[in-house]
Amino acid sequence: MCGITGVINLKEPKPIPEGMVMEMLALIQHRGPDEFGIYLDDHAGLGSARLSIIDLSGGQQPISNEDGTLWIVFNGEIFNYLELRPVLEQRGHSFSTHSDTEVILHLYEEYGADCLRYLNGQFAIAIWDRGHKKAFFARDRLGIRPFFYTIQNQTLYFGSEIKSLLAPPGVTAQISPTSLAQVLTYWSVQTPGTIFEGIYELPPAHWMIVENGEITIQRYWQMDFSTESNRQSDIDWQEEFEDLLINATLIRLRADVPVGAYLSGGLDSSTTTALIRKHVQTRLETYSIAFSDPLFDESPYQRKMAEHLGTQHHIVYCTHADIGRTLPQVIWHTETPILRTAPVPMFMLSRLVHTDGFKVVVTGEGADEFLAGYDIFKEMMVRRFWARDPQSTLRPVLLKKLYPDISRLSQSGWAYLNAFFRKGLSQTEDPWYSHQIRWSNTSRLARFLVHPPVGFTPHPSPEILPEDFSTWDPLGQAQYLEITTFLSPYLLSSQGDRVAMANSVEGRFPFLDYRLVEFCNRLPPHLKLYGLLEKYLLRRVAAPLLPPEIWRRVKRPYRAPIQKSFFQPSPPDYVRELLSPSVIQQSGLFHPGMVAQLVRKAESSAELSEVEEMGLVGILSTQLVHTLFVQSFRRHNAAIASDRPLKRIINQKEGNHE
Repeated sequence: MCGITGVINLKEPKPIPEGMVMEMLALIQHRGPDEFGIYLDDHAGLGSARLSIIDLSGGQQPISNEDGTLWIVFNGEIFNYLELRPVLEQRGHSFSTHSDTEVILHLYEEYGADCLRYLNGQFAIAIWDRGHKKAFFARDRLGIRPFFYTIQNQTLYFGSEIKSLLAPPGVTAQISPTSLAQVLTYWSVQTPGTIFEGIYELPPAHWMIVENGEITIQRYWQMDFSTESNRQSDIDWQEEFEDLLINATLIRLRADVPVGAYLSGGLDSSTTTALIRKHVQTRLETYSIAFSDPLFDESPYQRKMAEHLGTQHHIVYCTHADIGRTLPQVIWHTETPILRTAPVPMFMLSRLVHTDGFKVVVTGEGADEFLAGYDIFKEMMVRRFWARDPQSTLRPVLLKKLYPDISRLSQSGWAYLNAFFRKGLSQTEDPWYSHQIRWSNTSRLARFLVHPPVGFTPHPSPEILPEDFSTWDPLGQAQYLEITTFLSPYLLSSQGDRVAMANSVEGRFPFLDYRLVEFCNRLPPHLKLYGLLEKYLLRRVAAPLLPPEIWRRVKRPYRAPIQKSFFQPSPPDYVRELLSPSVIQQSGLFHPGMVAQLVRKAESSAELSEVEEMGLVGILSTQLVHTLFVQSFRRHNAAIASDRPLKRIINQKEGNHE
């Protein structure tokens, strides 16, 4: 794992200041504090901040091919590099390191952009072809690792984080009204946009080529939810799934450093951790989050699993005050507004992992998306069932089973929710059917905006839908929307890569192995969602591995407290300042009066609704983004850059290829 950054002159060659690339690297040194390297010529500059995990002594970047015509910097891991290397050696390639980075470079030399279809991993790649003056960039299939870029004055700047792009002179950050409206609707900005005008993110499963001043972007992989219901028996599906999951888990243990595991107490991470214990006879360190607030705490299940597996377990305890105090630091790393506080405890957890000397953890993200673990999928199925008889009074009662708290409501409360879930009930041909209620609900937060974008509607552009989307079953359609609008833009970013790499920790995700993903996308729907029982196939595989109270558990979404974290007993100073009418007025993004009304309610004994809590976090985090990146970035980045010196700089000048 690394942080990468660089500069490409799009038109005329001109010297690239070494000091500028060093400053770009300094701003992301938390991603790779072990070693630093720079390549420079008159057309391109590449920089790498390395987190040493594979080939500790020989894998320094940038790395070149045999004759120095190709140079690479790379953020991520290629898990099948050991299988790819001998194939390349048989085709005449020679290696000077034992790293996965060099395997990518020779694979590109052999196959060009088609090299990506051979890679099983999580990656953001930058390759400079100095002979043809061509740059090649690529991002992994599911967007696990980030890649940002901007163009200023005929120069392309790229990096693993936006802050590195703001170091060069003339590059500034301004919040995009459209992007902010997207955050307040989908929880995140939709690629290729970012929260800032003129700064872009390469979408997952895409490559980009820059040559002769022209930029070409192309998709190289697409999800397909065309099912194969008659292909084989349920037992055959289960056996193939188990084999794939075991291999996907074990291949992610490849490292020259110890590997730990996150253990939330839920089905997903418990299963992958159990597979590690079953197939690898070694000491295993596991990590989890415990909350002081019992409404969010799952530590009894975590301890149960740790005892069952015999792991050395570590817990980070998170209080309301911890969340309130730590949010600004988290927003510095997410570089985008968020609607939940859930990334904060994850940041604290990775800090504990780093303190214990670990660089790598295996975790369970992805199972909910590809095996239908979220309530939104069940909700969609219930509403489609209800839509076949809209006047039924019995069919909507299934929602009480889905949301047990509903059953405790008064008759008037249930009547309100009945009407809420009835919205758009008969519009089952709408491609956004599964998510329309969620998006319409959160899009109400746009009322806080001073300048809501003209014509903005609470659903993405139809361009994101594949041509055969309409032929998929409803569950596959819902999964596709969840994955494209939520998994990569939010879960794998603000709650994943950004808060883990903030503490120099790499997450590895067996359920996001592309082979397992493609397999799950072909599954008959009932093996994912069996009635209202989520992740049915995974439960069958997990049953022999886990205690019954774990594998039988109904999915409990990971969440963190909000209102009490910022307003009880009193707001932290930065909250009071950033939400004050004068500062809200100064930023010019939100209506001061409406924000003040929300703040007064949060400070009172009245309980905020879910949407109001999301609005509170969204406004506060946006104010932090505005303060950190729009108003005072130059001053702030100087402090960050000087926090730790670059431990080692390797300058690879043009013509020096040793």
